[in-house]
Amino acid sequence: MKTAIYPGTFDPFTNGHDDILRRALRVFDKVIILVAVSPAKRSLFTQAQRVEMITDHLSSEPRSSVDSWNGLIVDYAKKHQINAIVRGLRPTGDFEMEFQMASMNNHLYEEIDTFFLPTGGKHYFVSSSLVKELHKNGRDIAEFIPDAVLKYLKNALGDGVL
Repeated sequence: MKTAIYPGTFDPFTNGHDDILRRALRVFDKVIILVAVSPAKRSLFTQAQRVEMITDHLSSEPRSSVDSWNGLIVDYAKKHQINAIVRGLRPTGDFEMEFQMASMNNHLYEEIDTFFLPTGGKHYFVSSSLVKELHKNGRDIAEFIPDAVLKYLKNALGDGVL
């Protein structure tokens, strides 16, 4: 079985993330969404809340699962003997940083390969940060995040701003 991990902070999980996941499932038998902690980012939701939101969204997708990790992604991959990382690329300068991370991961764990998927045309401008900013300013974000995530946001935060 070909398994890949798709790591990210996913704060919140967007339709762009979902697009990458669905396309990765065309290539891999199983994809694990790995909710990570990034010391450089200030998360709105706890890691457990993000896992819960994404798990709810993916409840009807048996070939994906959700896990969390607080260390290096490459260490998770090595621990679970996973040889593939999936990363989405937007035309916003993601490549240089992603290429550097992929190269370091391969240096640390020779058996790992990173597979880059360009974000689909209707999602290339969407980011979790922009979604939070739109919501904070009273804009409707329903077209940018999956229904299960939107429902969670409304239940957790009400219709007020993030």
